[in-house]
Amino acid sequence: MSDPRLTPSNGRVACESLRDSVAADEYVAGAARCMCVPVADLRRAPDGPRDRQLLMGEQVRVLEEREGWAFLQADKDGYCGYVPKSALRAPSVPTHWIKAPSSHIYETANFKSRDVMALSFASQITVLEMEARFARTQDGYVPLQHIAAIGEVERSPAQVARLFLGTPYLWGGNSRFGIDCSGLVQAALLACGIPCAADSDLQERSLGREASGNPVAGDLLFWKGHVAMLADNKTLIHANAHHMAVVLEGVDVARARIAAQGDGEVTRHVRF
Repeated sequence: MSDPRLTPSNGRVACESLRDSVAADEYVAGAARCMCVPVADLRRAPDGPRDRQLLMGEQVRVLEEREGWAFLQADKDGYCGYVPKSALRAPSVPTHWIKAPSSHIYETANFKSRDVMALSFASQITVLEMEARFARTQDGYVPLQHIAAIGEVERSPAQVARLFLGTPYLWGGNSRFGIDCSGLVQAALLACGIPCAADSDLQERSLGREASGNPVAGDLLFWKGHVAMLADNKTLIHANAHHMAVVLEGVDVARARIAAQGDGEVTRHVRF
């Protein structure tokens, strides 16, 4: 059975590529769009629960617009769901991404001017012009210190994950304003140019190779329903509901705590 999270079909419409495998009333190619709000919940159904989130500038393919909602598939990981139609605009080719934990778009090229919106790490922008200290976008001005060119990648997933320390835990979250365990891992790996699925069960099945020997920074440990990254050989960095934040925690302490709360032992240890 196809995983509905990754299947661009809702019964009424389906992606043209699924014509021979999925039943639908209509098969469509879909239309390219991009996100125009800082963060939007990607919902299981219109007004339904949040499954994941999409960030400013991320590219999507819209398969259906209906009653103010858009059914879409995200380019970055293939995840499907619904966002408000108002969270989307015509696609533009992103030129840069936010490399700081978070940033602001300002009304003018002046840090004392009104801030228009806050952006999370990994948000994408299209720079129209570079000025002395700011990049001009269609929404306003972003500090040059906070951006990197599309295609420029980080080298250490563990160092990227540390940018999120203190971020509040949010089930299904993908931003510096709220994130969960798999969202943290995805953000860290994508920033380093490593393709990564959205949810921990998908990550466990698809990421890395079985690790041998002692843990090293960047390794991933999986439990049923949870994933954590090694910050070093004795310390995890993970978003978790116990601390309700992204924290550093000793590997042995975390393993004992997770087992004691009834979630079992590590199910997989992978390395890149």
